[in-house]
Amino acid sequence: MIGALKHRIVLEEQVRVADGGGGATESWGPLATVWASLNQRSGQEREAADRLAARTVTAITIRYRDGMTAQMRFRQGTRLFNIRSVRDMDGRRQWLTCLCEEGSSS
Repeated sequence: MIGALKHRIVLEEQVRVADGGGGATESWGPLATVWASLNQRSGQEREAADRLAARTVTAITIRYRDGMTAQMRFRQGTRLFNIRSVRDMDGRRQWLTCLCEEGSSS
């Protein structure tokens, strides 16, 4: 499995940034840079709001990390992968497989 981790990607989490007026805005901040395996599972196009919208599901496998949640995302350059599920496939706390939807931040 280690040989399959060919991609360097950034794990990001949402952070609140003070706006100076007593409020805050939400933004994404880097949490860690990790080696990963990317495996595109499916892709589809559908019409939404009079335009074509593409949806790609990618399985991303990384070494096990505590605290991984579906509220995080991965970034590889300009590509964004919103995590939809996080699974410890064999229950041995060795690898995590995240099913991700590629697209803009959500």
